[in-house]
Amino acid sequence: MAKKAPIDPLVRPYLKWAGGKRQLMPEIQRTIPRRYTTYYEPFVGAGALLFAIQPRRAVINDHNEQLIVTYMAIRDDVEALIALLKTHKENTSQEYFYEIRSLDRDAEAFAALSPVEKAARLLYLNKTCFNGLYRVNLQGLFNVPYGRYKNPAIFDEESLRAVSRYLNGNDVDILTGDFAAAVEGADGESFVYFDPPYHSKDNTNFTGYQAGGFGESEQIRLRDVYAELSGRGAKCLLSNADTPFIRELYRGFTIKTVMASRAINANANGRGPVSEVLIKNW
Repeated sequence: MAKKAPIDPLVRPYLKWAGGKRQLMPEIQRTIPRRYTTYYEPFVGAGALLFAIQPRRAVINDHNEQLIVTYMAIRDDVEALIALLKTHKENTSQEYFYEIRSLDRDAEAFAALSPVEKAARLLYLNKTCFNGLYRVNLQGLFNVPYGRYKNPAIFDEESLRAVSRYLNGNDVDILTGDFAAAVEGADGESFVYFDPPYHSKDNTNFTGYQAGGFGESEQIRLRDVYAELSGRGAKCLLSNADTPFIRELYRGFTIKTVMASRAINANANGRGPVSEVLIKNW
């Protein structure tokens, strides 16, 4: 692995994202292989592990196009993004929130928005909506209500600039599409971290961040990709819910139980410590 620059503590997740891994980071970082050339993360989400380890060579991907637009906007035009976020913060109110939320109801008008406008919208809604939840309906429209925060911390401009410096100063490919396609280039010198929408038996956890969701057939397809990469010699680490279905899928690989708390759940009684698994192939 190429010599790394010092870790910049300002490079950190800029979104509140269901399934975020900040609290599990110490455990995950203890598991990461010592040597690898390229880091792959096909379900990058808020990028907690990416920003914690800050690899010089990375391929990141997410099926959520609006999420990936934010990475690209931060990389390509962070100052314009910060300026627009300041406008959103100055104007924030319940009425303004619903005005910004409604922008995706007109598909043609929404498509005409610039990447910076789309990114600023997502960051603003993420920090002002109820419980910081990102959720879309079957039509792919953002449908989370207003959060009624007194003084929401919508953005940290120095952190956004630091993330921009990281994305520009290193070889980071940013993709949006299917997870299997995103890891096609992985080989024996690669480390792949999978953090998919978690398997859920009851649909009370917000595991579907895109229209269509991520059901058991997709979990099986993911296992097949994991096994295929293992055959290539890639080091693979996967997080998921601790369910019998997941344990059976990955029987034969090393499965470690970890405890995490979940603050984002449809049922308040479902928040708090839950059992998860870390699955590795080495």
